[in-house]
Amino acid sequence: MDRKIQPNIQELKNFSMSPPVRSTLPNGVPLTVINAGDQEVVRIDILFTGGRWYQTQPLQALFANRMLREGSLRFTAQQIAEKLDYYGAWLELASSSECAYITLYSLNKYLAETLEVLESVIKEPTYPAKELQTVIDTNIQQHLVNLTKVDFLAQRQLLRSLYGEGHPCGHLVSEADYRAITPDVLRAFYEQYYHSDNCAIFLSGYVTDDTISRVTDAFGVPFGRPLPKALLPAYSFQAVPQKRITVEREDALQSAIKLGCTTITRQHPDYLKTRVLMTLFGGYFGSRLMSNIREDKGYTYGISAGIGFYPDSGMLVISTEADNEYVEPLINEVYREIDRLHEDLVPVEELTMVRNYMLGEMCRSYESPFSLADAWTFIYVSSLDDAYFNRSLEALNEVTSSEIRELARRHLCKETLKEVIAGKKLP
Repeated sequence: MDRKIQPNIQELKNFSMSPPVRSTLPNGVPLTVINAGDQEVVRIDILFTGGRWYQTQPLQALFANRMLREGSLRFTAQQIAEKLDYYGAWLELASSSECAYITLYSLNKYLAETLEVLESVIKEPTYPAKELQTVIDTNIQQHLVNLTKVDFLAQRQLLRSLYGEGHPCGHLVSEADYRAITPDVLRAFYEQYYHSDNCAIFLSGYVTDDTISRVTDAFGVPFGRPLPKALLPAYSFQAVPQKRITVEREDALQSAIKLGCTTITRQHPDYLKTRVLMTLFGGYFGSRLMSNIREDKGYTYGISAGIGFYPDSGMLVISTEADNEYVEPLINEVYREIDRLHEDLVPVEELTMVRNYMLGEMCRSYESPFSLADAWTFIYVSSLDDAYFNRSLEALNEVTSSEIRELARRHLCKETLKEVIAGKKLP
């Protein structure tokens, strides 16, 4: 091998992911199996349709999920922690806009023992008042710390400015919201949404027939109150009229800058090619925003742009922090880069570099059993079909410079962007 000669670059033309095996447990719970591991470790993801979109008061969904590990009829919080630790298992609890996630990582040889804990945590939580108060106090302290961070202040003010106080995204959580959480509030939410008619299970890693049999025994019979599947509530947007919103914090060392607007969702026909536009604009280290505002102008250490998603909308956000003296010129440069995308065709070399970066990220993102589980869970939660990943590759390979320009004119418009600045008062 002559190491002075660069190896040929192979373009990724086909992208295939092993499809999961889907079935249904005896009680009707959908079961998805991604058997792709050679290490004897299994991951169990249990999803309930019951995120913050469904709650009747702020933080209810978050703490109904968070408190599952704090005690059940069979185990105290300490026993839960000790048993999982003894068997080398790990329990993760998370809550999103739409779903609650309970994830267990376990060695196959100890699955019987760890599954016993998981079953108890899900089917018979007690929501003990003492442990709840401790968790609430800890979260209040973290909330107060967050209120000193300009990035946190700017992000929540942007959400409120785009969606309004009556929308789940627009409500600014306060200390009073934490204090209003009680065991009864959490039990009411749990009884409404944590049951077998509102559940889905994903198994990934080294999945054997014994694994499936044990999970079926634990979760294949009806549990919880039999209620109809929850319908996603609809909320209206009430954006503020002003273009710029400031949040003053006189002790801030820098100002956080967020430019944002509501935009398309993943289901929109433009979305897959708009991903390429957003990556080129501000989605990786070599993006236009980074090259201009960080590398050339030196206004900031980092700047990014991307689209986040909620059940009823997408939100395009450009985010950075900078010294006060650079806030105005930085925003002007962002708008100048938007104008360039509207007016000029992206050079073929630049588009090729972005395409190669995104192809590499796509390959790295789906190379392990658990990342594959994340991918198929994403498909389920987002109500997408199995061909989504192939369509992503096709869009990436087929997008042209003229399409990038047209998408920028359609979806990346400086006139629609709200400007939120958190920090010292601007001169």
